[in-house]
Amino acid sequence: MTYFYKTFWIASLLVSITIGVFAQGERRSGSDMVRINGGTFTMGSPANELGRQADETQHQVTINSFSMGRYQVTQREYEEVMGTNPSFFIGPNRPVEMVSWYDAIEYCNRRSQREGLTPAYTIDRNQKDPNNGSIHDTVGWLVTWNRNANGYRLPTEAEWEYACRAGTVTPFNLGGNISPENTNYDGNYPYIGNIHGLYRKETTEVGSLAPNPWGLYDMHGNVWEWCWDWYDTYDTEAQTDPRGAVQGYHRVERGGAWHNQGWHLRSAYRGNATPSIAGRDIGFRVVRP
Repeated sequence: MTYFYKTFWIASLLVSITIGVFAQGERRSGSDMVRINGGTFTMGSPANELGRQADETQHQVTINSFSMGRYQVTQREYEEVMGTNPSFFIGPNRPVEMVSWYDAIEYCNRRSQREGLTPAYTIDRNQKDPNNGSIHDTVGWLVTWNRNANGYRLPTEAEWEYACRAGTVTPFNLGGNISPENTNYDGNYPYIGNIHGLYRKETTEVGSLAPNPWGLYDMHGNVWEWCWDWYDTYDTEAQTDPRGAVQGYHRVERGGAWHNQGWHLRSAYRGNATPSIAGRDIGFRVVRP
């Protein structure tokens, strides 16, 4: 009898552990997509927001519904699709980094093909993009976007900010401020008025800190996230599903990273970089129609 109960207890424990590991893996799987219901919001920041930059002019934008990755694309996911892991901070559930904008575009297409979806992008490696004005871009491929495709793609800058804000109008989707307890950034340089805190000096596993009100993790901090758009000043007229400037020198990156100061992580803050750059602070997340 004692043996029976002991055996039963061990079996139950093993089942519990197995379920727990599975659940943790599910929680941290970047393939988990969140439906983002469309709506109209004010993009940019108000004039009185501390840390506001001149390129954050407020304007009205309407976004149609889409789905977005709950997490930044992980190293495990990237390696499964691309066959390599370029990251500096190694860990299967950490976000992939050291990826250029072109790497992110290729990942989207290959993942779409693996899942039987129509790739969102056409990539011409033999033709330079005439709208790319950067002399520092070492790749320069011509990439066109088929908006009717059902495959994975990068978010537009407007989609990104709409999803990041999740209905909020405060500097961060968590409220008026953030802390290292809920966001991965350099706690030595907090947002205005907050106390100093932890500086991790590296990425954290996706899903390990606080989500925004729509269940999206790491929209502030951890790694910057590539967007589709060329960086330029905003068109301040009301728009529906804008895709950004026609041409430019840099592609937009959003959200801030593990080494940035608090004000860089604001919902409205606009980063930008040469598309061929790959840094240990830049990753991405995917969206689908």
